[in-house]
Amino acid sequence: MKHNFEKLTIWKDAVDLAVKVIMSVKDSTNYSLKDQLTRSSVSVPSNIAEGCERQTEKEFSRYLSIAGGSSGEVRT
Repeated sequence: MKHNFEKLTIWKDAVDLAVKVIMSVKDSTNYSLKDQLTRSSVSVPSNIAEGCERQTEKEFSRYLSIAGGSSGEVRT
């Protein structure tokens, strides 16, 4: 069963978070930290979207779990 991720509040919030993270590190000269934060923050909404495109609820849940892991990485 597919979900329309663009209608999910959690996906919209994750996109907003990614934009905020990217904007907050854009001038950083710590390039490895900047890269890691950018990649992990973009991973959250990307995994939500990918999970929504999968065929089963089990796959959807798996990608939501991955998104949660990336969220934890950003918070750290």
